[in-house]
Amino acid sequence: MTEPLQPGAVPEGGIAAVVVLAAGQGTRMRSALPKVLHPLGGRSMLGHVLAATAPLAARHTLVVVGAGREAVEEHLAQVAPGARPVLQEEQRGSGHAAAVALAAVPDLEGPVLLVNGDAPLLRPETVTALVEAHRAAGAVLTVLTAEVDDPTGLGRIVRVGDGAVQAIVEQRDATPEQRAIREVNAGVYVGEAGALRRALGSLREDNDQGEQYLTDVLGLLVAEGAPVAGVPAEDPVDVLGCNDRRELAARRRVLNDRVLDELMRSGVTVVDPATTWVDVTVTVAPDALLEPGVHLRGTTSVAPGAVVGPDTTLVDTTVEEGASVVRSHVLGAVVGPRADVGPFSYLRPGSRLSAGTKVGAFVETKNVQLGEGSKVPHLSYVGDATIGRSSNIGAATVFVNYDGVEKHHTEVGDHVRIGSDTMLVAPVTVGDGAYTAAGSVITTDVPPGAMGVARARQRNVAGWVKRRRPGTAAAQAAEAAGDAGAEAAVDTRAEASE
Repeated sequence: MTEPLQPGAVPEGGIAAVVVLAAGQGTRMRSALPKVLHPLGGRSMLGHVLAATAPLAARHTLVVVGAGREAVEEHLAQVAPGARPVLQEEQRGSGHAAAVALAAVPDLEGPVLLVNGDAPLLRPETVTALVEAHRAAGAVLTVLTAEVDDPTGLGRIVRVGDGAVQAIVEQRDATPEQRAIREVNAGVYVGEAGALRRALGSLREDNDQGEQYLTDVLGLLVAEGAPVAGVPAEDPVDVLGCNDRRELAARRRVLNDRVLDELMRSGVTVVDPATTWVDVTVTVAPDALLEPGVHLRGTTSVAPGAVVGPDTTLVDTTVEEGASVVRSHVLGAVVGPRADVGPFSYLRPGSRLSAGTKVGAFVETKNVQLGEGSKVPHLSYVGDATIGRSSNIGAATVFVNYDGVEKHHTEVGDHVRIGSDTMLVAPVTVGDGAYTAAGSVITTDVPPGAMGVARARQRNVAGWVKRRRPGTAAAQAAEAAGDAGAEAAVDTRAEASE
């Protein structure tokens, strides 16, 4: 058997084309979402395939679309605007899909990579090495293979004495001897454009499914006497497809294990890999610490010395050096150096925490700039605000930013003390060094150094409980407290007269 592929580098100029077959119905997914758009690890299945083939520097990237065409084309415009969708109006099999793609570039010459759009574990190293092996062999067609422990249901690779591939035999057509073969078709091919176009044009549909099979191309080229090669992937997991939700979950776990393994090898501490999930688009620096129950998604980045978790989700968030985020949910925020977040904080998009800040328990922020050393320790909502340096926002403070029609901004200066249970009704400014009294509703600006007081004077109505709630536990307690107070007053007067 040919030696497994080793990572290689595609020479300058890349290859002629990458053709991604993504037109299938994917009925086993039981989903309105096209199969190739199902997400795992921060990308769609199609996105992973496109990322794996990008280093080939193909002159054309053609994605064959059919079922769910509009959704797939919209997704392509977002993640790979350079890729060209090619419509397969009638799904007549994988061979027909490849022919439709090549017909879209009739003058194409050179090597073409053919790959399925539902192979999310395919790695760049695998496809670049496949192209290198194809060129080194001088083959017209090279098929990627995999050696597996259980080949049941998969097409077997049949070779001749010199190692050349003679055929791909499906399970139902295989002899007992062929069924014992553990080298199987991985469904990824590199072929010369002219030979592929000629063979694809000769495909027939006289089979159980009434479709044109891409695998039949290999047999046609062998019959012509063309050199056909096959090389096994270094890791058979790379070529696993994804046809239903169970397989999607399994591929997701493998992908995540790969990401975490790479992070740990680079110097990141992952306390519990079984409960830690990190997208392939995330960056985590060495000496960061990920506690159990951490989910890092999107474009999140975590700097050295930062601690995330336990039980924390970060999406499109930057956590800078030495910061800590504990049991919190953070979306589109920046957590500055040595800042502390949590537990049970909710940072929404636009939250920007400067160095040494704190956002504590049960605090929600949105579109906020929190100045260096400032704190929002607990039980508050801070929205559409700029807060200066070394200010403190008391418990149960609410930045009242929405009037039912528009959002308004609040400015809080440096070294400000906002008393507990203050309502700051925007637009409003609290100047440097100012205070607000607890329980105030601040509707006008507070000048620097002033105390903003906006609450009614307290009034005590004596005897109210005795009159309005007679016989209750509260009335009894008040009566007892009154008797005790009266006795204490008598004792005090007696002591004073002696």
